[in-house]
Amino acid sequence: MAWVILVIAGIFETVWAVGLKYTQGFTRLVPSLITVAAMWISFWLLSTSLKSLPVGTAYAIWTGIGTLGAVLFGIFFLGEPRDWTRLLFIALLLFSLIGLKLTSSH
Repeated sequence: MAWVILVIAGIFETVWAVGLKYTQGFTRLVPSLITVAAMWISFWLLSTSLKSLPVGTAYAIWTGIGTLGAVLFGIFFLGEPRDWTRLLFIALLLFSLIGLKLTSSH
């Protein structure tokens, strides 16, 4: 169950990372409220998962999911570059996250 909680925490990290773009420096109320709420939920879920997962593995996976989600959002919705080298490094990040999960003893 801790792994499921960690993945959900990573998804909320993606939400707040992308949300930062829309807050315009926390000057827009609704995007700012959504971003802060997503931050709180993400941190709370991460801390909950840490009750049974190793901190190094959990933190790496949490930030990796957030990074992967933000990059993919940028590519698909914000017109950010999708050249082959960028896609290669996205794939490496994904493989790294899977490798951390597979080699975790929890």
